[in-house]
Amino acid sequence: MASQTPPWTPARTRAQNLTRYPHLIMQTPTTAQLCTAIEVLTKLGERLNTYAEHSVMQLSESPLGAHYAGRIEVGAIEQTSRIEAVATQLKDWRDELLQQERQCVSHHV
Repeated sequence: MASQTPPWTPARTRAQNLTRYPHLIMQTPTTAQLCTAIEVLTKLGERLNTYAEHSVMQLSESPLGAHYAGRIEVGAIEQTSRIEAVATQLKDWRDELLQQERQCVSHHV
């Protein structure tokens, strides 16, 4: 018995899924939405640093306390570094969108 090829192709399946599930299509955010996301990430980084500082102050002055303080500080640095990296990517994206908007406006004038 000869094998049959399926009646669908990957491209056709993608097109059907987009038709069936239009809410799953990612839309480009507005520059205002990107600014909000950047602000939220900045506040989160600040909050993580404040929490780390508070946690370190609560530890006892002992070798174990110093060890935990070091771990808390390293964790805060790692997390804020990741947050800053994402915020930088969002800023770049926002700047690209602003530049595209300016180009569209200058072409229409």
